[in-house]
Amino acid sequence: MHRVLAETYPEAGCELDFTSPFELLVATVMSAQTTDRRVNAVTPVLFGRYPDATALAAADRADVEEIIRSTGFFRAKTNSILGLSAALVEGFGGEVPGRLEDLVTLPGVGRKTANVVLGNAFDVPGLTVDTHFARLVRRFEWVDGATAKDPVRTEHAVGALFPRQDWTMLSHRLIWHGRRRCHARKPACGACPLARWCPSFGEGPTDPVEAAALVTTQGRA
Repeated sequence: MHRVLAETYPEAGCELDFTSPFELLVATVMSAQTTDRRVNAVTPVLFGRYPDATALAAADRADVEEIIRSTGFFRAKTNSILGLSAALVEGFGGEVPGRLEDLVTLPGVGRKTANVVLGNAFDVPGLTVDTHFARLVRRFEWVDGATAKDPVRTEHAVGALFPRQDWTMLSHRLIWHGRRRCHARKPACGACPLARWCPSFGEGPTDPVEAAALVTTQGRA
């Protein structure tokens, strides 16, 4: 199944724009409950004004809130962004650490965000258990229903099925598939390259024409 996903999405990768680990960290925190496209629309302004942790730690809260307002939950996200920037300055010399145990000590940063940063900014393999990832591994029955409710248990269970060096790209491919075909409410089962192996085939339309109309060329979120 992973091999077919790799063939289906050869361009799969992080859909957040960034030029440094710090930019990716902040963008990932902002991506909660919004689309990557929306985050990518505001980060040029944010990082143009506050290019690093030192600058953002000293930023005017109202200004940051206004810049990122369109991403939703902007007050809570501003708290996290300002807090993690200050923590980076105080504890890590303004640099983003390359270890999961350090990243998760930062305000607003959990294992999911940490693994995004590690995998894409530091080339440290990690599994990003977001809503798409969790939905797909449950539908594929790579994990059971109880495990799927716990992101950490899901991370460890799926990690045990694949070589460590595949984890980051596996995450990207599952997320791309979840955004483009295996939607939460109406998966495009009849246009799915994994249909022959999927135990959940039939949760969505199986007619090829009807299913093809559900396939998107870009992620929904």
